[in-house]
Amino acid sequence: MTQPVKPDSRPEHVSLRRYLRLFRADILSAQPAKLYRAWMAEFRTPFFRSYMINDPQLIDLVLKERPDDFPKSDRISAGLRPLLGQSVFLTNGETWKRQRRIIDPAFAGGRLRDTFPAMVAAGRAAVVRMAPLADGAPQDLEPETSHAAADVIFRTLFSIPIEDRIAAEVFEEFRRYQRTQPILNLAAFIPGPRWMPRFFKSETRTTARRIRTLITDMTRARLAQIADGSAPDDLATKIMTTPDPQTGQTFDLDEMVDQVAIFFLAGHETSAAALAWTLYLLALNPDWQDRVAAEARAWDGSFAALSALKDTRDVFRESLRLYPPVPMMVREASQAEVFRARKVRRRSQIVLSPWHLHRQTRIWDNPDAFDPDRWRTDDGKAQQRLAYMPFSAGPRVCTGAGFAMIEGVVLLAQMLAAYRFELVTDRPPVPVAHLTVRTKSGMWLRITKRDG
Repeated sequence: MTQPVKPDSRPEHVSLRRYLRLFRADILSAQPAKLYRAWMAEFRTPFFRSYMINDPQLIDLVLKERPDDFPKSDRISAGLRPLLGQSVFLTNGETWKRQRRIIDPAFAGGRLRDTFPAMVAAGRAAVVRMAPLADGAPQDLEPETSHAAADVIFRTLFSIPIEDRIAAEVFEEFRRYQRTQPILNLAAFIPGPRWMPRFFKSETRTTARRIRTLITDMTRARLAQIADGSAPDDLATKIMTTPDPQTGQTFDLDEMVDQVAIFFLAGHETSAAALAWTLYLLALNPDWQDRVAAEARAWDGSFAALSALKDTRDVFRESLRLYPPVPMMVREASQAEVFRARKVRRRSQIVLSPWHLHRQTRIWDNPDAFDPDRWRTDDGKAQQRLAYMPFSAGPRVCTGAGFAMIEGVVLLAQMLAAYRFELVTDRPPVPVAHLTVRTKSGMWLRITKRDG
């Protein structure tokens, strides 16, 4: 059986200059092969130290037992602030806790049922858009999965399809932003105060301003609808009208713009990446593709019958294991620690890598193989509990994790019911990780219509 693609690892010893060059091109191939087995690894630079931890006990300590002692690193988040401001993705402490108290109710179980029709509508639209591409010629699927995921966000958040003029403008500006946003900036490597200059390209700042202006217009219009009683009952309305249970205050306009920006960037970008990699894995494994297609065709399209899509769900889980959309997360030690008998200085960077944890050779059976059946065995379930966190874990687990799992299953079922996907053997995908795990030159597959 052909193994799914995996980035080459760098040599064990490289200069700092070469490491930074590799890191700028791709986070994953800048790492040594030993990280797939190590419980912990230390990286030293002239400016700071960082520690990657793959030990499940340490991960639980950082994410679940003492999360307040390991806040998100300001050095990493600095690169996203022109667009995301003080969004829930970047904040820490009491600010973050207040934001989550307001946001979390919108993604509670009952609300997910309410968003389901919008997801189905977005999937139906994606199937229609893909029809002209289903001629058997090589097609880059990444633009299509990005379009579909963005459509889900706009329909569930603001009750508008991506064809809406403002939605289309936001989508295009986000694409420009992702092309200009640097992977690294000075703030990621040199400690310094908040007022220290952050060196972004002028186009990055300009694009971020345009996106925030468009989102501000949408948010202001929704606030007016809420005031006159005409607002639809969607995620935006729910979040804007939910008061903090401790203070009674709701988000103001600027705060809501920050949250909408991260909902779009995180919700759209991660879902698009996950969907593209799942289609690749199904093209690589046509037996599983046939199983998912048969299951999808038997599905009646209802929310209640989602539980019957067992193969689809396990395939999507396995895709998130092999290609976690967010490959690494960075925390900062707020005080001196001792990890595995090693002293960790205050303000050291603590790197948690779903990419390496999901392929940890000491934990997973055949970790580089695509095996959705592992989710149904006792060993596989035990490994999942120990070393699976595509949406992080603990109090800072992604608030949209349940949303993303339903979205992925719904879109996959609709696409696989309509189309067959085949590999383009001379154009295999090359994984690269910047903000998310994408491809270097596109996800090239052949699409054909299924009979009937």
